[in-house]
Amino acid sequence: MSDEPAETWPFLEALFISPARGLPMQRVSSILAVTGRGLKGDRYALGTGYYSGRYDCEITLIDGEVLDRISQEDGIPIRRGEHRRNLVTRGLALRSLVGQRLRIGDVLLEYHRPRPPCDYLQRLTVPGMTKSLGRGAGIGMRILEGGQLHEGMEIEVISMPANCLRSLP
Repeated sequence: MSDEPAETWPFLEALFISPARGLPMQRVSSILAVTGRGLKGDRYALGTGYYSGRYDCEITLIDGEVLDRISQEDGIPIRRGEHRRNLVTRGLALRSLVGQRLRIGDVLLEYHRPRPPCDYLQRLTVPGMTKSLGRGAGIGMRILEGGQLHEGMEIEVISMPANCLRSLP
């Protein structure tokens, strides 16, 4: 837990990007989220990610609490971006965000899909990474409105308007 007052939770704990497939993740304190693309300078916004062209990978989120558990229980190094996700959140149950939007400052994100770990991730990191992350690997989101993201920003959960949902035939 942090010494932050409860009203500042949930918040953006860390930001990571990688300029190309296979390169280590780099922690940044601030980054521009670009509508419909991703994070400026990140492999997926640049179209150089492992899954570029195969999946929508604008931005990925992972629970800081999941990273704590992986580090403590499994002894897997995870704090320098080895998880290969863009945003580390704190105080937010990501699995509960299906059908939701998030507001982080000017940035509006919309839930896209779960982001399970893959064998490629483990090839880049350490044995056991895929299994450990499989218990809470994170989610993918689309960037509906871009803007600047900074570590420590508050995250607001916004329910999607009912008129956004299509009725099934």
